[in-house]
Amino acid sequence: MNNKYKSPLSERYASKEMQYIFSPDMKFRTWRKLWIALAQTEKELGLNITDEQIEELKAHADDINYEVAKEREKVVRHDVMAHVYAYGQQCPKAKGIIHLGATSCYVGDNTDMILMREALKLVKKKLVNVLAELADFADKYKDLPTLAFTHFQPAQPTTVGKRATLWMQEFLMDLEDLDYVLGSLKLLGSKGTTGTQASFQELFDGDQKKIEKIEPMIAEKMGFKECYPVSGQTYSRKVDSRVVNILAGIAASAHKFSNDIRLLQHLKEVEEPFEKSQIGSSAMAYKRNPMRSERIASLSRYVMVDALNPAITSATQWFERTLDDSANKRLSVPEGFLAVDGILDLCLNVVDGLVVYPKVIEKHLMAELPFMATENIMMDAVKAGGDRQELHEKIRELSMEAGKNVKVNGKENNLLELIAAEPAFNLTLEDLKKTMEPSRYTGRAKEQVDAFLDHVIRPVLEKNKEMLGMKAEINV
Repeated sequence: MNNKYKSPLSERYASKEMQYIFSPDMKFRTWRKLWIALAQTEKELGLNITDEQIEELKAHADDINYEVAKEREKVVRHDVMAHVYAYGQQCPKAKGIIHLGATSCYVGDNTDMILMREALKLVKKKLVNVLAELADFADKYKDLPTLAFTHFQPAQPTTVGKRATLWMQEFLMDLEDLDYVLGSLKLLGSKGTTGTQASFQELFDGDQKKIEKIEPMIAEKMGFKECYPVSGQTYSRKVDSRVVNILAGIAASAHKFSNDIRLLQHLKEVEEPFEKSQIGSSAMAYKRNPMRSERIASLSRYVMVDALNPAITSATQWFERTLDDSANKRLSVPEGFLAVDGILDLCLNVVDGLVVYPKVIEKHLMAELPFMATENIMMDAVKAGGDRQELHEKIRELSMEAGKNVKVNGKENNLLELIAAEPAFNLTLEDLKKTMEPSRYTGRAKEQVDAFLDHVIRPVLEKNKEMLGMKAEINV
Protein backbone atom coordinates (compact mmCIF):
# COMPACT_ATOMS: atom_id res chain seq x y z
CA MET A 1 0.00 0.00 0.00
CA ASN A 2 1.94 3.01 -1.26
CA ASN A 3 -1.00 5.39 -1.62
CA LYS A 4 -1.37 6.21 2.11
CA TYR A 5 0.82 7.99 4.63
CA LYS A 6 2.97 5.67 6.70
CA SER A 7 4.69 6.82 9.85
CA PRO A 8 8.48 6.80 9.47
CA LEU A 9 8.65 5.81 13.13
CA SER A 10 7.25 2.43 12.11
CA GLU A 11 8.70 2.20 8.62
CA ARG A 12 12.26 3.33 9.40
CA TYR A 13 13.11 3.79 13.07
CA ALA A 14 11.29 1.82 15.79
CA SER A 15 11.90 -1.86 16.56
CA LYS A 16 9.31 -4.57 16.06
CA GLU A 17 9.16 -5.07 19.82
CA MET A 18 8.17 -1.47 20.52
CA GLN A 19 5.77 -1.42 17.59
CA TYR A 20 4.00 -4.48 18.97
CA ILE A 21 3.51 -2.87 22.39
CA PHE A 22 1.48 -0.09 20.76
CA SER A 23 -0.20 -2.31 18.17
CA PRO A 24 -3.97 -2.89 17.93
CA ASP A 25 -3.46 -6.53 18.93
CA MET A 26 -1.69 -5.62 22.17
CA LYS A 27 -4.26 -2.94 22.96
CA PHE A 28 -7.41 -4.93 22.34
CA ARG A 29 -6.12 -8.18 23.82
CA THR A 30 -5.36 -6.18 26.96
CA TRP A 31 -8.91 -4.81 26.91
CA ARG A 32 -10.22 -8.37 26.90
CA LYS A 33 -7.86 -9.41 29.70
CA LEU A 34 -9.20 -6.50 31.75
CA TRP A 35 -12.80 -7.53 31.07
CA ILE A 36 -11.95 -11.08 32.16
CA ALA A 37 -10.26 -9.78 35.33
CA LEU A 38 -13.31 -7.64 36.11
CA ALA A 39 -15.74 -10.53 35.59
CA GLN A 40 -13.61 -12.90 37.68
CA THR A 41 -13.39 -10.36 40.50
CA GLU A 42 -17.12 -9.69 40.45
CA LYS A 43 -17.82 -13.43 40.52
CA GLU A 44 -15.38 -13.96 43.40
CA LEU A 45 -17.13 -11.20 45.34
CA GLY A 46 -20.53 -12.82 44.91
CA LEU A 47 -22.18 -11.49 41.76
CA ASN A 48 -24.20 -13.92 39.67
CA ILE A 49 -21.49 -14.75 37.10
CA THR A 50 -20.81 -18.38 36.16
CA ASP A 51 -17.60 -20.31 35.49
CA GLU A 52 -19.05 -21.10 32.05
CA GLN A 53 -19.24 -17.38 31.23
CA ILE A 54 -15.67 -16.79 32.42
CA GLU A 55 -14.37 -19.71 30.34
CA GLU A 56 -16.20 -18.39 27.28
CA LEU A 57 -14.52 -15.01 27.73
CA LYS A 58 -11.11 -16.67 28.10
CA ALA A 59 -11.68 -18.77 24.97
CA HIS A 60 -11.95 -15.61 22.86
CA ALA A 61 -9.36 -13.46 24.62
CA ASP A 62 -7.06 -13.33 21.60
CA ASP A 63 -9.10 -13.99 18.44
CA ILE A 64 -10.44 -10.46 18.10
CA ASN A 65 -13.13 -9.99 15.46
CA TYR A 66 -11.87 -6.65 14.22
CA GLU A 67 -14.28 -6.30 11.31
CA VAL A 68 -17.31 -6.64 13.57
CA ALA A 69 -15.92 -3.98 15.93
CA LYS A 70 -15.06 -1.69 13.03
CA GLU A 71 -18.55 -1.87 11.54
CA ARG A 72 -20.18 -1.40 14.93
CA GLU A 73 -18.10 1.69 15.68
CA LYS A 74 -19.43 3.30 12.50
CA VAL A 75 -22.89 2.96 14.02
CA VAL A 76 -22.30 3.85 17.68
CA ARG A 77 -19.27 6.18 17.28
CA HIS A 78 -17.73 4.67 20.42
CA ASP A 79 -14.71 2.38 20.26
CA VAL A 80 -15.17 0.71 23.65
CA MET A 81 -18.84 -0.10 23.12
CA ALA A 82 -18.02 -1.36 19.63
CA HIS A 83 -15.55 -3.84 21.11
CA VAL A 84 -17.94 -4.81 23.91
CA TYR A 85 -20.44 -5.63 21.16
CA ALA A 86 -17.88 -7.57 19.11
CA TYR A 87 -16.73 -9.57 22.15
CA GLY A 88 -20.37 -10.31 22.96
CA GLN A 89 -20.93 -11.66 19.47
CA GLN A 90 -18.23 -14.25 20.13
CA CYS A 91 -19.38 -14.90 23.71
CA PRO A 92 -23.19 -15.08 23.67
CA LYS A 93 -23.42 -16.65 27.15
CA ALA A 94 -21.20 -13.96 28.70
CA LYS A 95 -22.55 -11.10 26.59
CA GLY A 96 -24.61 -9.61 29.42
CA ILE A 97 -21.78 -9.39 31.98
CA ILE A 98 -18.99 -7.93 29.79
CA HIS A 99 -17.93 -4.50 31.11
CA LEU A 100 -20.38 -4.82 34.04
CA GLY A 101 -20.23 -1.71 36.23
CA ALA A 102 -17.31 -0.24 34.31
CA THR A 103 -16.86 2.89 32.24
CA SER A 104 -14.77 3.25 29.06
CA CYS A 105 -11.70 4.35 30.98
CA TYR A 106 -11.65 1.01 32.78
CA VAL A 107 -10.24 -0.57 29.65
CA GLY A 108 -8.80 2.53 27.99
CA ASP A 109 -6.82 3.99 30.87
CA ASN A 110 -5.78 0.73 32.48
CA THR A 111 -4.52 -0.48 29.12
CA ASP A 112 -2.58 2.75 28.58
CA MET A 113 -0.90 2.24 31.95
CA ILE A 114 -0.03 -1.37 31.09
CA LEU A 115 1.37 -0.40 27.69
CA MET A 116 3.46 2.43 29.15
CA ARG A 117 4.87 0.05 31.75
CA GLU A 118 5.83 -2.52 29.12
CA ALA A 119 7.32 0.18 26.90
CA LEU A 120 9.37 1.60 29.79
CA LYS A 121 10.74 -1.88 30.47
CA LEU A 122 11.94 -2.13 26.86
CA VAL A 123 13.43 1.38 27.01
CA LYS A 124 15.21 0.44 30.24
CA LYS A 125 16.68 -2.69 28.64
CA LYS A 126 18.12 -0.67 25.77
CA LEU A 127 19.36 2.09 28.07
CA VAL A 128 21.20 -0.45 30.24
CA ASN A 129 22.86 -1.88 27.13
CA VAL A 130 23.93 1.59 25.95
CA LEU A 131 25.59 2.07 29.34
CA ALA A 132 27.29 -1.34 29.03
CA GLU A 133 28.72 -0.54 25.60
CA LEU A 134 29.88 2.90 26.72
CA ALA A 135 31.50 1.29 29.76
CA ASP A 136 33.55 -1.00 27.52
CA PHE A 137 34.53 1.97 25.35
CA ALA A 138 35.50 4.11 28.36
CA ASP A 139 37.57 1.32 29.86
CA LYS A 140 39.39 0.65 26.58
CA TYR A 141 40.38 4.30 26.09
CA LYS A 142 40.62 5.46 29.70
CA ASP A 143 44.30 6.40 29.38
CA LEU A 144 44.36 7.68 25.78
CA PRO A 145 45.11 11.43 26.12
CA THR A 146 43.05 13.74 23.95
CA LEU A 147 42.54 17.44 23.61
CA ALA A 148 39.62 18.59 25.74
CA PHE A 149 37.48 21.54 24.76
CA THR A 150 35.64 24.29 26.56
CA HIS A 151 33.59 26.54 24.27
CA PHE A 152 34.93 24.20 21.54
CA GLN A 153 38.30 25.87 22.12
CA PRO A 154 41.35 23.73 23.01
CA ALA A 155 41.62 23.23 26.76
CA GLN A 156 43.53 21.13 29.27
CA PRO A 157 43.80 17.52 28.03
CA THR A 158 41.51 14.74 29.17
CA THR A 159 41.27 11.14 27.94
CA VAL A 160 38.95 9.60 25.37
CA GLY A 161 37.58 7.29 28.07
CA LYS A 162 36.95 10.12 30.53
CA ARG A 163 34.91 11.96 27.92
CA ALA A 164 32.77 8.83 27.48
CA THR A 165 31.99 8.85 31.21
CA LEU A 166 30.35 12.25 30.75
CA TRP A 167 27.93 10.70 28.25
CA MET A 168 27.37 7.76 30.60
CA GLN A 169 26.60 9.93 33.60
CA GLU A 170 23.71 11.60 31.79
CA PHE A 171 22.26 8.29 30.60
CA LEU A 172 22.63 7.01 34.16
CA MET A 173 20.54 9.93 35.43
CA ASP A 174 17.88 8.95 32.89
CA LEU A 175 17.96 5.35 34.12
CA GLU A 176 17.52 6.49 37.72
CA ASP A 177 14.55 8.66 36.73
CA LEU A 178 13.07 5.82 34.67
CA ASP A 179 13.35 3.36 37.55
CA TYR A 180 11.58 5.78 39.87
CA VAL A 181 8.68 6.46 37.52
CA LEU A 182 8.39 2.80 36.47
CA GLY A 183 8.20 1.78 40.11
CA SER A 184 5.51 4.37 40.83
CA LEU A 185 3.04 3.38 38.08
CA LYS A 186 -0.32 2.13 39.31
CA LEU A 187 -3.51 1.03 37.61
CA LEU A 188 -6.48 3.35 37.40
CA GLY A 189 -8.64 0.52 38.69
CA SER A 190 -12.40 0.62 38.25
CA LYS A 191 -13.81 3.83 39.68
CA GLY A 192 -16.68 4.61 37.36
CA THR A 193 -17.79 7.70 35.49
CA THR A 194 -16.61 10.34 37.96
CA GLY A 195 -14.32 8.24 40.14
CA THR A 196 -16.87 7.58 42.89
CA GLN A 197 -17.52 3.87 42.20
CA ALA A 198 -21.24 4.61 42.28
CA SER A 199 -22.04 1.73 39.90
CA PHE A 200 -20.37 -0.77 42.24
CA GLN A 201 -22.22 0.74 45.17
CA GLU A 202 -25.35 -0.29 43.29
CA LEU A 203 -24.09 -3.71 42.14
CA PHE A 204 -22.98 -4.77 45.60
CA ASP A 205 -25.91 -3.22 47.50
CA GLY A 206 -23.66 -0.82 49.37
CA ASP A 207 -21.37 -3.54 50.80
CA GLN A 208 -18.29 -1.37 51.40
CA LYS A 209 -15.98 -4.23 52.30
CA LYS A 210 -16.65 -5.96 49.00
CA ILE A 211 -16.32 -2.72 46.99
CA GLU A 212 -12.98 -1.97 48.66
CA LYS A 213 -11.66 -5.35 47.48
CA ILE A 214 -12.47 -4.82 43.79
CA GLU A 215 -9.47 -2.73 42.80
CA PRO A 216 -6.78 -4.65 44.73
CA MET A 217 -8.07 -7.89 43.21
CA ILE A 218 -8.06 -6.48 39.66
CA ALA A 219 -4.59 -4.97 40.17
CA GLU A 220 -3.19 -8.31 41.31
CA LYS A 221 -4.69 -10.12 38.32
CA MET A 222 -3.10 -7.56 35.95
CA GLY A 223 0.33 -7.71 37.61
CA PHE A 224 0.21 -4.42 39.55
CA LYS A 225 0.66 -3.85 43.27
CA GLU A 226 -2.09 -1.27 43.58
CA CYS A 227 -4.39 1.27 41.95
CA TYR A 228 -4.32 5.04 42.32
CA PRO A 229 -6.27 5.77 45.52
CA VAL A 230 -8.37 8.55 44.00
CA SER A 231 -9.23 9.67 40.48
CA GLY A 232 -11.90 11.25 38.39
CA GLN A 233 -13.03 9.18 35.45
CA THR A 234 -9.41 8.98 34.24
CA TYR A 235 -6.06 8.58 35.93
CA SER A 236 -4.34 11.94 36.29
CA ARG A 237 -2.87 12.98 32.95
CA LYS A 238 0.15 14.13 34.92
CA VAL A 239 1.21 10.47 34.78
CA ASP A 240 1.59 10.73 30.99
CA SER A 241 3.62 13.90 31.46
CA ARG A 242 5.96 12.18 33.92
CA VAL A 243 6.46 9.24 31.59
CA VAL A 244 7.12 11.27 28.45
CA ASN A 245 9.47 13.55 30.40
CA ILE A 246 11.61 10.44 31.02
CA LEU A 247 11.70 9.93 27.26
CA ALA A 248 12.61 13.58 26.71
CA GLY A 249 15.46 13.25 29.21
CA ILE A 250 16.86 10.25 27.35
CA ALA A 251 16.52 12.18 24.10
CA ALA A 252 18.47 15.11 25.56
CA SER A 253 21.29 12.82 26.69
CA ALA A 254 21.38 11.09 23.31
CA HIS A 255 21.41 14.44 21.51
CA LYS A 256 24.42 15.59 23.55
CA PHE A 257 26.23 12.34 22.80
CA SER A 258 25.45 12.57 19.08
CA ASN A 259 26.60 16.19 18.90
CA ASP A 260 29.96 15.26 20.38
CA ILE A 261 30.37 12.38 17.93
CA ARG A 262 29.54 14.68 15.00
CA LEU A 263 32.14 17.21 16.14
CA LEU A 264 34.74 14.50 16.70
CA GLN A 265 34.03 13.09 13.24
CA HIS A 266 34.66 16.56 11.78
CA LEU A 267 38.01 16.54 13.60
CA LYS A 268 38.66 13.02 12.20
CA GLU A 269 39.42 11.79 15.74
CA VAL A 270 36.45 9.44 16.18
CA GLU A 271 33.99 8.13 13.62
CA GLU A 272 30.65 6.39 13.83
CA PRO A 273 30.33 3.07 11.92
CA PHE A 274 30.42 3.39 8.14
CA GLU A 275 29.32 0.43 6.02
CA LYS A 276 31.50 -0.82 3.17
CA SER A 277 28.94 0.14 0.51
CA GLN A 278 27.43 3.11 2.35
CA ILE A 279 27.12 6.38 0.40
CA GLY A 280 27.92 9.55 2.30
CA SER A 281 26.85 12.00 -0.37
CA SER A 282 25.12 11.74 -3.72
CA ALA A 283 27.49 14.35 -5.15
CA MET A 284 30.71 14.04 -3.14
CA ALA A 285 31.78 10.40 -3.26
CA TYR A 286 34.58 10.85 -0.71
CA LYS A 287 32.30 12.01 2.12
CA ARG A 288 31.70 10.03 5.31
CA ASN A 289 28.79 11.89 6.86
CA PRO A 290 27.82 11.04 10.49
CA MET A 291 24.27 10.22 9.38
CA ARG A 292 23.39 7.96 12.32
CA SER A 293 24.43 10.57 14.87
CA GLU A 294 22.54 13.17 12.87
CA ARG A 295 19.46 10.94 13.00
CA ILE A 296 19.83 10.60 16.76
CA ALA A 297 19.83 14.39 17.03
CA SER A 298 16.89 14.71 14.67
CA LEU A 299 14.67 12.20 16.47
CA SER A 300 15.76 13.54 19.86
CA ARG A 301 14.51 17.01 19.03
CA TYR A 302 11.14 15.49 18.14
CA VAL A 303 10.89 13.74 21.52
CA MET A 304 11.98 16.77 23.54
CA VAL A 305 9.28 18.88 21.88
CA ASP A 306 6.73 16.04 22.13
CA ALA A 307 6.99 16.18 25.93
CA LEU A 308 5.00 19.42 25.81
CA ASN A 309 1.91 17.52 24.62
CA PRO A 310 1.17 15.53 27.81
CA ALA A 311 2.15 18.50 29.98
CA ILE A 312 -0.34 20.81 28.27
CA THR A 313 -2.98 18.07 28.21
CA SER A 314 -2.53 17.51 31.94
CA ALA A 315 -2.81 21.23 32.66
CA THR A 316 -6.00 21.70 30.65
CA GLN A 317 -8.18 18.85 31.95
CA TRP A 318 -11.54 20.00 33.35
CA PHE A 319 -12.80 18.67 36.69
CA GLU A 320 -13.35 14.87 36.54
CA ARG A 321 -12.48 14.61 32.83
CA THR A 322 -12.77 16.01 29.31
CA LEU A 323 -12.14 14.24 26.02
CA ASP A 324 -9.63 16.66 24.51
CA ASP A 325 -6.90 14.39 25.87
CA SER A 326 -7.84 11.37 23.77
CA ALA A 327 -6.66 12.25 20.27
CA ASN A 328 -3.50 13.85 21.63
CA LYS A 329 -2.65 10.80 23.79
CA ARG A 330 -3.04 8.46 20.84
CA LEU A 331 -0.21 10.34 19.13
CA SER A 332 2.11 11.82 21.73
CA VAL A 333 2.65 8.86 24.05
CA PRO A 334 3.14 6.00 21.55
CA GLU A 335 5.17 8.09 19.12
CA GLY A 336 7.39 9.38 21.93
CA PHE A 337 8.18 5.77 22.81
CA LEU A 338 8.67 4.72 19.18
CA ALA A 339 11.10 7.60 18.62
CA VAL A 340 13.13 6.91 21.79
CA ASP A 341 13.24 3.24 20.83
CA GLY A 342 14.79 4.22 17.51
CA ILE A 343 17.17 6.64 19.23
CA LEU A 344 18.49 3.99 21.62
CA ASP A 345 18.92 1.47 18.82
CA LEU A 346 21.00 4.04 16.97
CA CYS A 347 23.04 4.77 20.11
CA LEU A 348 23.71 1.05 20.55
CA ASN A 349 24.77 0.76 16.94
CA VAL A 350 27.01 3.82 17.01
CA VAL A 351 28.80 3.02 20.28
CA ASP A 352 29.31 -0.60 19.26
CA GLY A 353 31.11 0.48 16.08
CA LEU A 354 32.93 3.67 17.10
CA VAL A 355 36.30 3.99 15.36
CA VAL A 356 39.06 5.89 17.20
CA TYR A 357 42.07 7.37 15.39
CA PRO A 358 44.86 7.73 18.01
CA LYS A 359 47.38 9.25 15.58
CA VAL A 360 45.04 12.09 14.62
CA ILE A 361 44.17 12.63 18.29
CA GLU A 362 47.88 12.79 19.13
CA LYS A 363 48.57 15.20 16.28
CA HIS A 364 45.88 17.63 17.44
CA LEU A 365 46.98 17.33 21.05
CA MET A 366 50.66 17.90 20.34
CA ALA A 367 49.86 20.99 18.26
CA GLU A 368 48.30 22.63 21.33
CA LEU A 369 50.23 21.01 24.18
CA PRO A 370 53.09 23.56 24.27
CA PHE A 371 50.58 26.25 25.25
CA MET A 372 49.16 24.05 28.01
CA ALA A 373 52.59 23.06 29.26
CA THR A 374 53.67 26.64 29.96
CA GLU A 375 52.85 26.42 33.68
CA ASN A 376 55.08 23.34 34.06
CA ILE A 377 57.81 24.93 31.94
CA MET A 378 57.71 28.07 34.06
CA MET A 379 58.02 26.03 37.28
CA ASP A 380 61.01 24.11 35.85
CA ALA A 381 62.65 27.43 34.91
CA VAL A 382 62.08 28.83 38.42
CA LYS A 383 63.71 25.71 39.85
CA ALA A 384 66.68 26.44 37.54
CA GLY A 385 67.02 29.90 39.15
CA GLY A 386 64.62 32.08 37.14
CA ASP A 387 62.34 34.89 38.40
CA ARG A 388 58.68 33.83 38.28
CA GLN A 389 57.22 37.25 37.49
CA GLU A 390 59.73 37.90 34.72
CA LEU A 391 59.22 34.40 33.30
CA HIS A 392 55.42 34.78 33.36
CA GLU A 393 55.62 37.93 31.23
CA LYS A 394 58.12 36.35 28.86
CA ILE A 395 56.01 33.24 28.38
CA ARG A 396 52.93 35.38 27.74
CA GLU A 397 54.73 37.30 24.99
CA LEU A 398 56.20 34.16 23.43
CA SER A 399 52.81 32.39 23.52
CA MET A 400 51.23 35.24 21.60
CA GLU A 401 54.05 35.14 19.06
CA ALA A 402 53.64 31.38 18.61
CA GLY A 403 49.87 31.78 18.31
CA LYS A 404 50.34 34.37 15.59
CA ASN A 405 52.75 32.02 13.83
CA VAL A 406 50.03 29.32 13.78
CA LYS A 407 46.96 31.42 13.00
CA VAL A 408 48.34 34.18 10.79
CA ASN A 409 51.22 32.45 9.05
CA GLY A 410 49.75 28.94 8.96
CA LYS A 411 52.91 27.39 10.37
CA GLU A 412 53.58 24.86 13.10
CA ASN A 413 53.49 25.81 16.76
CA ASN A 414 57.09 26.88 17.56
CA LEU A 415 56.59 27.91 21.20
CA LEU A 416 59.15 25.42 22.48
CA GLU A 417 61.80 26.74 20.08
CA LEU A 418 61.04 30.32 21.14
CA ILE A 419 61.35 29.44 24.83
CA ALA A 420 64.60 27.51 24.25
CA ALA A 421 66.05 30.58 22.54
CA GLU A 422 65.19 32.81 25.52
CA PRO A 423 68.14 32.88 28.01
CA ALA A 424 65.88 33.76 30.96
CA PHE A 425 64.46 30.22 30.96
CA ASN A 426 67.82 28.48 30.99
CA LEU A 427 66.23 25.41 29.35
CA THR A 428 67.32 23.55 26.23
CA LEU A 429 64.94 22.39 23.52
CA GLU A 430 65.65 18.83 24.63
CA ASP A 431 64.69 19.77 28.21
CA LEU A 432 61.47 21.30 26.94
CA LYS A 433 60.52 18.33 24.78
CA LYS A 434 60.74 16.10 27.82
CA THR A 435 57.79 18.04 29.25
CA MET A 436 55.67 17.12 26.21
CA GLU A 437 54.44 13.78 27.54
CA PRO A 438 50.63 14.08 27.19
CA SER A 439 49.84 11.81 30.16
CA ARG A 440 51.42 14.42 32.44
CA TYR A 441 48.55 16.77 31.67
CA THR A 442 45.45 14.56 31.93
CA GLY A 443 45.21 14.84 35.69
CA ARG A 444 43.21 12.01 37.31
CA ALA A 445 41.22 11.21 34.18
CA LYS A 446 42.25 7.53 34.11
CA GLU A 447 41.66 7.10 37.82
CA GLN A 448 38.28 8.80 37.55
CA VAL A 449 37.23 6.39 34.80
CA ASP A 450 38.26 3.39 36.89
CA ALA A 451 36.43 4.70 39.96
CA PHE A 452 33.28 5.59 37.99
CA LEU A 453 33.12 2.19 36.33
CA ASP A 454 33.92 0.22 39.49
CA HIS A 455 31.75 2.08 41.99
CA VAL A 456 28.89 3.43 39.88
CA ILE A 457 28.37 1.71 36.53
CA ARG A 458 29.32 -1.92 37.13
CA PRO A 459 26.99 -2.28 40.14
CA VAL A 460 24.14 -1.01 37.93
CA LEU A 461 25.06 -3.45 35.17
CA GLU A 462 25.31 -6.31 37.65
CA LYS A 463 21.88 -5.45 39.05
CA ASN A 464 20.44 -5.57 35.53
CA LYS A 465 22.64 -8.33 34.10
CA GLU A 466 19.68 -10.30 32.74
CA MET A 467 19.11 -7.44 30.28
CA LEU A 468 22.64 -7.37 28.88
CA GLY A 469 23.85 -8.69 25.53
CA MET A 470 21.45 -6.81 23.31
CA LYS A 471 22.51 -5.80 19.81
CA ALA A 472 20.60 -3.28 17.75
CA GLU A 473 19.48 -3.59 14.16
CA ILE A 474 18.78 -0.41 12.26
CA ASN A 475 16.66 -0.39 9.15
CA VAL A 476 18.34 2.43 7.21
